[in-house]
Amino acid sequence: MLPKIRGSTWLQVLITLLIPTAYAHSWVEQLMVIGPNGTFVGAPGYPRGNVLRTSPGFGDPTMTYLIPPNGREIGSVILPTDRLCKPTQQTRNQTQGSPRLQASPGAAIALRFQENGHVTLPWNQPGKPKNRGTVYVYGTTEPTDNETLLAVHKVWNRDGTGGDKRGVLLSVQNFDDGRCYQINNGNISEARQSEFPHVADKLMGADLWCQQDIALPSNISVGKPYTLYWVWDWPTLPHIDPTLPNGKPEIYTTCIDVDVIDNKNTSDTLSTGYVNDQSLNNAAIPSQFAGLYNSGGSKGPAASSTVSPTVTSPTPTTTTSFLQSTQPSGFLTITVTETAYVTPSSCSLAPQHTYGPPRDPDLGLSRRHRRPQRLPLRVGIRRHYPVQH
Repeated sequence: MLPKIRGSTWLQVLITLLIPTAYAHSWVEQLMVIGPNGTFVGAPGYPRGNVLRTSPGFGDPTMTYLIPPNGREIGSVILPTDRLCKPTQQTRNQTQGSPRLQASPGAAIALRFQENGHVTLPWNQPGKPKNRGTVYVYGTTEPTDNETLLAVHKVWNRDGTGGDKRGVLLSVQNFDDGRCYQINNGNISEARQSEFPHVADKLMGADLWCQQDIALPSNISVGKPYTLYWVWDWPTLPHIDPTLPNGKPEIYTTCIDVDVIDNKNTSDTLSTGYVNDQSLNNAAIPSQFAGLYNSGGSKGPAASSTVSPTVTSPTPTTTTSFLQSTQPSGFLTITVTETAYVTPSSCSLAPQHTYGPPRDPDLGLSRRHRRPQRLPLRVGIRRHYPVQH
């Protein structure tokens, strides 16, 4: 018998599940404050310029923002002029029915997004990192309308001393939070449905959304919005996809404002601990939640504070192409950062499992089932490409 869903119907859920997602990409769809026991509390918040899935005219392009864009004449390179935010998100604006999240200084919050098959159907996209890309969250009290990606991404740091020093790196996590899934007939999805069951609800349907749990700086000013930049770095690695021998960068962003309010209840994180066996519909990721408070939160000046970003192992795999300059000879000089992996000889392999395709047995497994991770060795390579004038 199908479980009942309050405030919705199975027809609505089925319609949501039947929407094609093979080529869907991801963005932050909702934010929630996390209570001291790991449970979501209060009202949800939404990104700038949000378009709800129930809105007339909704489609992925209304919310996704790809850098570099498809069809760029000089190829898949990121330009210094590429804006960090989607045009509809370059200024502080909220659409009707999609208010800002309200949270107090130091509050833990969850940024929620759908995996859309990127986690549970990884073989559909050859050459992607095992962690399904890396998600970064940057924070600032001084956003600009013309913010560029290269002025922020991998420039702002946890100490607030990077770049123009207007912001900080708050969090670095794997896109795959270790338990999220889309309902499909793939082995990864089926394994996770068994390991992480939940009752279908109006928001997620039968899927279980991914999330990135972060802590706001503890000293930001009450009464002033705090801006978050969510960056999903999802490159295609070189030498895997025959159509992309050099790989390519692929980045998606969401820009968000949070109303900072004076509410001790949302930041009282020491009075209790994570409650196990709670409903996964409204629960933080235990490992991310623990990391937030074991690190003691973030302290220091609001715009240049010393922040301890939360990091999930393994170290992210990254391939990034940046346009550096145009040489007089008519060539572009592009720096490509590639990551090689070495498996330490002292590590013993975990038992084999059959989740996912044989070529990648670790995909989709919970942390306790995974093989030991390999250590990254990054190599910077400068390549020259001809440019037509």
